Amino acid sequence: MTALTGNSLVLKISRLNIVRENNQRSLTNGNSVAIKLSRHLPPIYALTGESGQVHRPVGIESERDQASLYMATAQDAKDDRISRISSAIRVIPDFPKPGILFQDITTLLLDPRAFKDTIDLFVERYRGKDISVIAGVEARGFIFGPPIALALGAKFVPMRKPKKLPGEVISEEYSLEYGTDKIEMHVGAVQAGERALVIDDLIATGGTLCAAIRLLERVGVNVVECACVIELPELKGRERLGDKPLFVLVGST
Repeated sequence: MTALTGNSLVLKISRLNIVRENNQRSLTNGNSVAIKLSRHLPPIYALTGESGQVHRPVGIESERDQASLYMATAQDAKDDRISRISSAIRVIPDFPKPGILFQDITTLLLDPRAFKDTIDLFVERYRGKDISVIAGVEARGFIFGPPIALALGAKFVPMRKPKKLPGEVISEEYSLEYGTDKIEMHVGAVQAGERALVIDDLIATGGTLCAAIRLLERVGVNVVECACVIELPELKGRERLGDKPLFVLVGST
């Protein structure tokens, strides 16, 4: 059982799907509509293909997964900040190479209200969770991580590409489409037992986030969650994270 806040409505989820109908989105349980929402759900839920077939989100395989994903964003279903953030993100086709739809967050940064909304939503989610470390993944995790860290009273730890940090470092390798790369962190930047949030602007295949998690856990840090502004669900990065929680604000725009 799970509760939909706002209307104090209790929802039993057995097989949760999201469909789009007459410019509204509905929650369906099997073939029957359980709840109809007049306000927009976050774009991550807009999962109906061009053929009209409803698709379950990538990585959502069980009733527990479905309930977790739903509850993680239920409070934002009635929040117009999500649609404002989504509309502020620009998509650039064929960048950096043909066939790629690049999710450009620089236009989000040009919109002070949408940028503030983004930071506020993350801060609201993690306030009171005893987060002491915000680990930002190079490069755009450096944009969102510091203001979140300041608001939460946490320290910001940059996770950098090789040969960028001047002091002693530890590193973790991860796979690319062709070859491998590494991310590094200063020795002593974090302490065993600290609670960390790993943040980046976007999750695609999940390789970088996985490397960041391994790097922190090697020194005894508890990674509470990963957080991204955007998710590209077709690249299955959520699956690669395994049982590590992932929170995103919007799907690919």
